[in-house]
Amino acid sequence: QVQLVESGGGVVQAGGSLRLSCAVSGRTSSSRAMGWFRQAPGNECEFVAAISGSGGFTYYADSVKGRFTISRDNAKNTVYLQMNSLKPEDTAVYFCAAAGTEVVFATSARYGVWGQGTQVTVSS
Repeated sequence: QVQLVESGGGVVQAGGSLRLSCAVSGRTSSSRAMGWFRQAPGNECEFVAAISGSGGFTYYADSVKGRFTISRDNAKNTVYLQMNSLKPEDTAVYFCAAAGTEVVFATSARYGVWGQGTQVTVSS
């Protein structure tokens, strides 16, 4: 059984940066692809970024490409989301999720394990 715990959220001004972390515990496996999703009030859950099990392949939503970077440290069982040039529209609860395979997906249904989320608020 895998557990995910996100941290690093907070309040930041537009143009600022935050780094989110996702600690993976339990039956960890470096072969699992990991993803970040977000959900703003009144909106559906939105794909942000994903990384393959080895870390060799990454995929981003167009809305964050060039501003966000996903990475992982399998030795530390941790996945990161570096967020730069933040905009007010990035405000949301950010969730870390683990897929069942090494393959990267942008669809939330492909991820079976989710963290509790961390709030990111970007003020204008």
